Amino acid sequence: MKALKTLVFAIVLLASPVLFSEPEPQVIIELPGGTFAMGCAINDVHCDPDEGPAGGVSVTVLPFAIDRHETSVEEYKACVKSGHCTPPFDFKRNKYCTYNGPGRDHFPVNCVNWFQAQAYCQWRGGRLPLEAEWEFAARGGSTARYPWGNDDATCAHAIMDDGITVDNTVGETDGCGRDLLWPRGSRPANDFGLYDMQGSVAEWVANRYTANSHNTLYAKGDLNGPEHGRLRVIRGGAWDESAQRQTLSSRWAKIPIGHRSIYGSNGFRCAYDVEQQQIPVDKSRP
Repeated sequence: MKALKTLVFAIVLLASPVLFSEPEPQVIIELPGGTFAMGCAINDVHCDPDEGPAGGVSVTVLPFAIDRHETSVEEYKACVKSGHCTPPFDFKRNKYCTYNGPGRDHFPVNCVNWFQAQAYCQWRGGRLPLEAEWEFAARGGSTARYPWGNDDATCAHAIMDDGITVDNTVGETDGCGRDLLWPRGSRPANDFGLYDMQGSVAEWVANRYTANSHNTLYAKGDLNGPEHGRLRVIRGGAWDESAQRQTLSSRWAKIPIGHRSIYGSNGFRCAYDVEQQQIPVDKSRP
């Protein structure tokens, strides 16, 4: 398997009144796997039917590794430069796309389709995470609606739309009042040391979408299914979504390529098979 291309980044100076710390290099976190309650939390009365029954279903994932951060613009540019990745829609096409946006190299790359995300992860020696792996990682051991408990998500927890206008010159509530994405890692990590599992960009996962996958597939040990389907699953809420879309069980789907919204909310991070990997991992987390 191709070895990981480790990328170390310099500080980016943003044309913004908000001050950010030095961007952290991408780190891969090894997780032990295990059995967990996947889907709707027992106290969440707002779950959609495709989030499974209240209290979740018992699902087991094998050990795997996953990126601490969402893939950044600069990381994705390196893949484009290598010839393995194709450029996504960029800032010139839509001001909300981060690729080639001024001062946005350390923002999560967005406006990527599913195939572009998968190609990047393959270049890194990995793959997109399975939906069950993604939720296991996002929970960080939590059985509640969010990694921090059952209190609704706010801009203290995630880059999201909290309904509050901060900058009167913008007049929008998306992105915590900035009407754009923020650099990755702008909010606290979960208990597994993973950043932006809620808010920021919603993240493509490997699976095709079906409404009843929790009961008919995942709980029965089929974490790769379904085999057929037009849509791919997206997890983790986004910078332009409200609190309920940031819950650990929230899920939706889009066609993998060609969507007219150009995926302005969509990004991704990569996962890796532990038993096959030849990549440096951080084993300081459980």
